[in-house]
Amino acid sequence: MKDNQLDIGSLSPRKKIVVGVQFLFVAFGATVLVPLMVGMDPATALFSAGCGTLIFHLVSKGLVPVFLGSSFAFVPPIILASQKWGMGGTLTAFIGVALVYLIVSLLVKLRGTKFLDRFFPPVVVGPTIMLIGLSLAPSAVDMAKENWLLAIIALAVAVVVMIFGRGLMKLIPIISGVLVGYIVAICLGKVDYSGILSAKWISLPQNIEHWQMPQFAWEPFLCMIPIAFCSIIEHVGDIYVIGQVVGKDFVHKPGLHRTLLGDGLAVLFGSLVGGPPVTTYSEVTGAIEITRVTNPQVLRITAITAILFSVMGKLGAFLLSIPTAILGGIMLLLFGSIAIVGIQNLMINKVDFNNSRNIVIAGIMLTTGIGGVAINSGTFTLSGVALSSLIGILLNLILPRESSGKQNQ
Repeated sequence: MKDNQLDIGSLSPRKKIVVGVQFLFVAFGATVLVPLMVGMDPATALFSAGCGTLIFHLVSKGLVPVFLGSSFAFVPPIILASQKWGMGGTLTAFIGVALVYLIVSLLVKLRGTKFLDRFFPPVVVGPTIMLIGLSLAPSAVDMAKENWLLAIIALAVAVVVMIFGRGLMKLIPIISGVLVGYIVAICLGKVDYSGILSAKWISLPQNIEHWQMPQFAWEPFLCMIPIAFCSIIEHVGDIYVIGQVVGKDFVHKPGLHRTLLGDGLAVLFGSLVGGPPVTTYSEVTGAIEITRVTNPQVLRITAITAILFSVMGKLGAFLLSIPTAILGGIMLLLFGSIAIVGIQNLMINKVDFNNSRNIVIAGIMLTTGIGGVAINSGTFTLSGVALSSLIGILLNLILPRESSGKQNQ
């Protein structure tokens, strides 16, 4: 154990609960923002995130202190899938994501992680992450322009908290921006309370109460799979990072194949109850580093808290009452930040853009993704981030490597 880290046994039961709930507030904003953006039920997302985290801890032998929350990487394909194939088809696509996790978990157990570097080098992963953020920018602007005053206030508060916040406060810019924007919206008479007043205090999440079966179709299934690989790359990176924070090698114990399996089963569970795909949350990793509470038991308390929050009908109604412009203002920051993560990925891995091969791969990915290139065949459409990721993978496999090029690129 690293110096200054706290063993869970040194905390009283009350403090354990306080820290566990505190971690949920760190992850809360992003976890509920994803479903709000794509028209899904935020309470269901909380429920599937909590249950998915418990599934992950069970599979990973309770050794890894992580919380699984809604993944922003899947927002563009969820919007596309829900518009073209409805929620039934979209849930089928989530099952496809889970299957990719399970297959990769098996391959990692059998062959290690080197094959991931072959198919998903930084020159492919970086532009893909950039496109996830950039492709969502128009949606953020459309939502923000419904009331620019509310959007700018929410954005400004989030920026101030992100830059000047200290400790855990620095990790909750989304919640801070939404709450201040909501208070201003109340003062301006822009909040509809009818849903909150009519909601029950305790009720099942909407998607569970009105359960819908996935409806199998190849089109949404294939549309979502390329993004699944990007999420897997993110998962691998997060496991390395949380290991560094805690001072343990989780890649070998319990093993990366187990963490991938746990994440995949969590996504599968979410697809069956109507929740979005989940991923490991770096925000919570940051909270662990600040608080020095590293025992996974606290994260299981966080998961249980998420499940309890999901059945609070008034809370779910409150989330649905947040004015669209406030969410749009937060997204102006969030989606730009996602694009910057892609740039950071390229920089950290020292992708050489003096190498013409790398210029071709990244350049074509960005132009096809931003330009709206699409492949259509009947009801099947492949476009946006999914198509660009596939193009990048194929170019990386086909184009010859320059003798001076770096092997990891």
